[in-house]
Amino acid sequence: MPGPPSAEPGLPQRRAPDFYIVGHAKCGTTALYQMLRSHPQIFMPELKETRFFALELHPLPREGGEHPHTLDAYTALFAAAAPGQRTGEASPSYIRSEHAAQRIARLRPDARIVAILREPASFLRSLHLQLLQAQVETEADLRGALALEETRRARRARGDAQIQQGLMYLEHVRYVEQLRRYHAEFAREQVLVLIYEDFQADNEGTMRRVLRFLDVDDDSPIEPVQAHPTVRVRSPRLHRLVRALRVERGPVVTRARAAIRATTTRRMRRGVLSLSRRAQLAPPRPPDEGLMLELRHCFKDEVLALSEYLDRDLVTLWGYDRI
Repeated sequence: MPGPPSAEPGLPQRRAPDFYIVGHAKCGTTALYQMLRSHPQIFMPELKETRFFALELHPLPREGGEHPHTLDAYTALFAAAAPGQRTGEASPSYIRSEHAAQRIARLRPDARIVAILREPASFLRSLHLQLLQAQVETEADLRGALALEETRRARRARGDAQIQQGLMYLEHVRYVEQLRRYHAEFAREQVLVLIYEDFQADNEGTMRRVLRFLDVDDDSPIEPVQAHPTVRVRSPRLHRLVRALRVERGPVVTRARAAIRATTTRRMRRGVLSLSRRAQLAPPRPPDEGLMLELRHCFKDEVLALSEYLDRDLVTLWGYDRI
């Protein structure tokens, strides 16, 4: 893999990533990011989702960290990498962005791309639960959230920044279209398409395949990671309250935090936080099988097209041969 591009004469050299994990969300991207970060020949920044090439999909600021909006700020994230390390980042929204592939290619035409896809119905169910937990979604029922999609799309078209693009659930499952954007910019051998169910079934084998693709040592010990398991928000009201005290700003919240710190010890606060998490979150309820079947009927043509595009029988793997 060629080295990173140099800056213009007279400017400091920029360290642009050698590879990009482009998503989807809830398909193992966080686990892959964490496992790759532990490899001595790989450097990935603390900020997992830089979102730099897909800022148009993120009108609201991300909590807990500032995302880079300039090339200098972006490349600074990789400045600490050692000269011989591969550098990379993981932003699941890159696969949904209509422009990210082209933008990445302009900066690093020699980059390697890792995409991860999942059976569509289970993917949307897991995504809905994650968006509920993140308080991006307000409709607790997936069927109800899907029914709101047209209204939300119209509101977003009118400029309502509160309606995030991620809430357009059906738009996530345009797998062939999304992959074509990357294949239009990068040679086939530069793009690795992983299947989430393979990653689940053989975590280590999939990881070693990724390491070989990145041209780093694939003999290193690999510790499996399960990141962000799917959960259900048990108490939305409690979840919003705890989240507000933890991340929101303003005089009222600041005074509340100060009062809590003044009357409790750090150990007490940690214990309460642990209890509140258990009170807020629970294992997900069983899926609505009727809705899952409806979604699979909806996505069968996409799965057929993807199987042909990748020359792999995903119809059978994902159970669409029974639909």
